[in-house]
Amino acid sequence: MRRQEPVCSGLTKVLAMPRKKILVFILIVGLWAGTAQPNDGEDKTSLKLNAEQQQAKEEGMRLWGLHEWIDMQPPLEEAAGAGDVEAIYYLGEANRLLDRGMSREAIDWYHRAAQGGDPHAMLRLEHGMICKLADICPEKYEAWVDKALEQELPKAEHGDPIAMSTLFDVYNMLGEPRTALDWLERAAEAGNPEAQDWLGTITQERSGEWPPQLKDVEAAEPWFRKAAEQGYAPAIYNLVGNLIRQEKMEAAWNWVVEGSERGHIRKRITYGFCHLAPGELIDYCYPDEPDPVKGWAILHALYEETRASTAESLLERYGERLSDEEIAEAEELAEDWLNREPPLSYFPPKYGL
Repeated sequence: MRRQEPVCSGLTKVLAMPRKKILVFILIVGLWAGTAQPNDGEDKTSLKLNAEQQQAKEEGMRLWGLHEWIDMQPPLEEAAGAGDVEAIYYLGEANRLLDRGMSREAIDWYHRAAQGGDPHAMLRLEHGMICKLADICPEKYEAWVDKALEQELPKAEHGDPIAMSTLFDVYNMLGEPRTALDWLERAAEAGNPEAQDWLGTITQERSGEWPPQLKDVEAAEPWFRKAAEQGYAPAIYNLVGNLIRQEKMEAAWNWVVEGSERGHIRKRITYGFCHLAPGELIDYCYPDEPDPVKGWAILHALYEETRASTAESLLERYGERLSDEEIAEAEELAEDWLNREPPLSYFPPKYGL
């Protein structure tokens, strides 16, 4: 595959922040005293979950996708109790987001996940000198980022696209943005959809201007498309915006439909609204046969499932256009739109805000 030209110029601010800068509040030194921590030599690798534990994990991750940081914790704790490192990491994320910083609870979960080999948990512990303040630095390493690098680099060099993508975050943490970008490009070329989507974002925003320059939007489209064609919902979302900026409205609508089918909440809302009120607010609505009853049903089902305020406001504003008979028909149709697979989600990144 031909490599794109480097997109390094104008990216200093973007690449200096691993995905997004995180505010860390270190209020944990006194709280940490007396908290027993397992030593770094213990084996914390994930165990195979039984059917009940797997179901609990899937429910926890569904709630994570809806930003339900409180409700997601009990089911994920069930999987974490069986040693599932991914569940342990996301419990750290939930506590960090709820506490708006690195509380003791968040650090406890991240530490367990880092011991289990999760590289992004290691990077979370790198912020704000946590490992030194809390005395939880890894054995044989000065910092968790060093351990993450030693763990992921051999896998990346042997062709693992996920490890390549992870090195983007690792090298950004190390203050080496050019090396970080190089690994991201290699991951994207190897077919990793997350890397392709992120490279598309960097390419589109490399000028630092808003709205982005058209030439950058055009250069980003192939990366978004490669990821979208793999069914990667965040890239579908970004591709829609990319195509709109290029005034490719019908193409954007086709990806709205695909995004809805992939469970992206915002694309499902757009799809429903374009049926409910075609020609209102959105100029890239191209349903073959606009159907207000179907649109109301879609938005009603989405609100029942997610409590998304946007869906509620659209129903209140435009639902009055339907007769009582049509509302009754739509309520019945809404049952077909509830709890579809894949589950509705905002698709928050693993290593984001």
